[in-house]
Amino acid sequence: MSGTIRLHTPLKEEDIISLRAGDKVLLNGAIYTGRDAAHKRLLCLLEKGKDLPFDVRGQVIYYVGPSPAKPGTPIGSCGPTTSYRMDPYAPALMKIGLKGMIGKGPRGREVVEAMKRYKAVYFAAVGGIAALIARSVKSSRMVAYADLGTEAVRVLEVKDFPVIVANDVLGNDLYEEEIKKYRRKN
Repeated sequence: MSGTIRLHTPLKEEDIISLRAGDKVLLNGAIYTGRDAAHKRLLCLLEKGKDLPFDVRGQVIYYVGPSPAKPGTPIGSCGPTTSYRMDPYAPALMKIGLKGMIGKGPRGREVVEAMKRYKAVYFAAVGGIAALIARSVKSSRMVAYADLGTEAVRVLEVKDFPVIVANDVLGNDLYEEEIKKYRRKN
């Protein structure tokens, strides 16, 4: 697709199946935050057959540990965390309906296969522009695990949150595609 695609959460399957690696997207609506410590707790709940603190169906999780908000702002700087640390937990969340993940860096093969199987996507956020990304956040509310501090689960209301599709439902991988462009052919 050309141009920029605007999506609203919760994501629907029809929103996701047309996305391709490399598409520029502006996300709007609620997105959840969480890093490895929160993901570990979510997986423990799933393994015990308990409900999660929020319904993941159709939702997007942003791998971030935001800095404290300055007075009058909903959140501090909020740049993406390296995503592979969530790889052990992502397939189980996709299985119960998670449709999007936001972070930086490539994902493991098992996660890419789970995205194909469960029709989910991985969005890359640009590292190094955390203050700029924070401008897209209109509100922030604690959802679970406040004891984790910056790693707690929050829900952020976002407007035109800029991301790029890194992995799509067909298994296309933007990171691999870009490396191939510059690989020497001997």
